[in-house]
Amino acid sequence: MRKAFICPTKYVQGENELLNLGYFVKTFGKKALLIADPFALTLVKDKLEETQKKYGVELIGCGDIFKGECSRNVVAKLQEFAKANKCSCTIGLGGGKAIDTSKCVAAGNPLIICPTIAATDAPTSHSAVLYTDDHEFDDYAYFRQSPSVVLIDLNVIANAPARFLVSGMGDALSTYFEARANVRSVSNVNAGLPCGANRKKGTLLGYGTHTAAALAELCYKNLISDGYKAKVACENNAITPAFEKIVETNILLSGLGFESGGLAGAHAMHDGLTVVHDIHLNNFHGEVVAFGTICQLVLENSPEEELYEVLDFCDTVGLPVCLEDLMTDKKTGKAERISLTEEELKAVAAKTCIPDESIHNMPFPVTEEMVIAAIKTADKLGRAYKGLDD
Repeated sequence: MRKAFICPTKYVQGENELLNLGYFVKTFGKKALLIADPFALTLVKDKLEETQKKYGVELIGCGDIFKGECSRNVVAKLQEFAKANKCSCTIGLGGGKAIDTSKCVAAGNPLIICPTIAATDAPTSHSAVLYTDDHEFDDYAYFRQSPSVVLIDLNVIANAPARFLVSGMGDALSTYFEARANVRSVSNVNAGLPCGANRKKGTLLGYGTHTAAALAELCYKNLISDGYKAKVACENNAITPAFEKIVETNILLSGLGFESGGLAGAHAMHDGLTVVHDIHLNNFHGEVVAFGTICQLVLENSPEEELYEVLDFCDTVGLPVCLEDLMTDKKTGKAERISLTEEELKAVAAKTCIPDESIHNMPFPVTEEMVIAAIKTADKLGRAYKGLDD
């Protein structure tokens, strides 16, 4: 049996770690292309200036080209810009779009990822999502290797809104259950995909390793033991052992776990649920994945003890446990409605069950009717847990 595992060359997290960015740039050369979110850049400008002076490197910005979207046109222009400026490596600093753009520009060459939030597990992966210039989904891209360095500045993460950290916990929550489903179904994982391939075209796939499964399980254990403590720390802009553990859990453990352990029902449910405008508009990725995880547990008839442990965790840290939570405006705290129409449920189920979706990594055939039943039941269980139907 062919198995595969993929990971970044180096992962480093610590306080004020961006001050050491120049050290890692210097291992590749003197110039680096810096692809950054404009807002994130303002937060760390002083650290970037200091690390350039300390290590004698130059970080070349590209704000006139990268304006927040990861598209083929933007990537091509940035690659030309990097070549003209003789950049020896690429840096992606900020959130998902800056990180994905940097991956596409580097295309498997030296790459340093510097997340400014711990909201997803994307920083460690060898994949990216491309969009059109009109902000519509285009395609997935896979590269010959994961990032060269993933550099985490804990001070930056701790000063971001705690909702980002909690969303990252929602994304990480699914990791163990989806990896477990892949083990049971003996499904292929993305770690085995060749450079530039996607699920349709890939021929050299691979199954998950015991290592990936173990990391995914540790990911879940860390969330249960330290998730709430980490949230409280972040709300107070404090760096504590629990906070450090959850940052590593959200980014490294979940990143390795999803890519080498595989996706399944939770992320497919996410993809389906986001066709509903109210859900897509009001939530971060990990928040929807958290509810998708509850749906997956219902779908596979998970033991009550496990299901309610997940409900307890979600409710404690502030993740959604029912549809009303997903449709609540995060600014006003109000939900205009609390459920989905039958037409919306059918649309969600249809999207969840398209041929290439990860729902088919579950260890049993899944139909659209089963998805609708799981969503309805998960919603009812979540509402009952919160006492909303009393």
